Amino acid sequence: MRVLIATDAWRPQINGVVRSLERMVEAAPEFGVTPHMLTPEGFWQVGLPSYPDIRIALATRRHVARRIAEFGPDHIHIATEGPIGWLTRAVCLAQKRTFTTSYHTRFPQYVAARWPIPESWSYRFLRRFHGPAAGVMVSTATVEAELRAHGFERILRWGRGVDLSLFHPRPESVLDLPRPIFLSVGRVAVEKNLEAFLSLRLPGSKVVVGDGPARADLQRAFPEAHFLGAREGEDLAAIYASSDVFVFPSLTDTFGIVLLEAAASGLPVAAFPVQGPSDVFAGSEAAVLHEDLRSAALSALRLPREAGLQLAQRHSWHSSAEQFYGHMRWAMQTAAAGKAARVEPAPASTALSVRLEPAEGKEFA
Repeated sequence: MRVLIATDAWRPQINGVVRSLERMVEAAPEFGVTPHMLTPEGFWQVGLPSYPDIRIALATRRHVARRIAEFGPDHIHIATEGPIGWLTRAVCLAQKRTFTTSYHTRFPQYVAARWPIPESWSYRFLRRFHGPAAGVMVSTATVEAELRAHGFERILRWGRGVDLSLFHPRPESVLDLPRPIFLSVGRVAVEKNLEAFLSLRLPGSKVVVGDGPARADLQRAFPEAHFLGAREGEDLAAIYASSDVFVFPSLTDTFGIVLLEAAASGLPVAAFPVQGPSDVFAGSEAAVLHEDLRSAALSALRLPREAGLQLAQRHSWHSSAEQFYGHMRWAMQTAAAGKAARVEPAPASTALSVRLEPAEGKEFA
């Protein structure tokens, strides 16, 4: 099966969408899949308003159609609702191709955190985008219920995983800071609600790993906190394992892969009782979820670190990829039978400042 994955989120971005898609590409051969990524790479790009580090493509439907034709996919999956996603959707509809989509971000809440746009408008936008898809992949039961309540149909469950060979407890610390160490990892942007963490009265040290448009302002406002910038691989894994509590202040994440990375590192988690943490830690003693984030953070210090390890063992990228590609095969089979627009999906197989930056060989539209 030749699968084209269209996404506006790709390297050099570091986020959950990119990490999930990279893992799906890595696992593709195990499932007889040849993947191809259609990303902003190769197109002229502009910075996203209020977040110039995120580059969006200046493309046309003709250019996207040519890229699709060159690869000749058996199935197309659209991962994001940006320009690449919309153009790929337009090509699929014009060519009567079956496609699936995925919902990674609570887009209405994300937009509302930045601009005074009613959530109802955003949900209308999203229904239009995802409506023609054979299936919409979501990460948790809470996200599924939320989207169904807003009129979405044909929803498929696609869980996430964690690399246990990378994220695990380690005997030595790489952080020479007063303890306890409270850690937060992720994009440093307004929708991540980091101020709720940084403003807490906590003993020891606060550490933030990640980068984004809000970093400079937060560093000025909270000079006592330690901002380490973006980290990956062994460097990131060692920081997880060197900390005492992982604090996740976000109110808008649909899942939060960093939650699994923290748990796999033996790191207790403190978070608000919202979707994402509530889904990941349901029935587990690996986290304290409370409206009082300070209370949650202090209580998490007393949690057994083994609980996180047990939780992480239940989440593998192999199972995630099995669901991901299984849904695509289902969509293809259903379309072949002429039922894609009406049949409910089967369960998963396993339980803009704008600045142009031209570059050689880029396409411009």
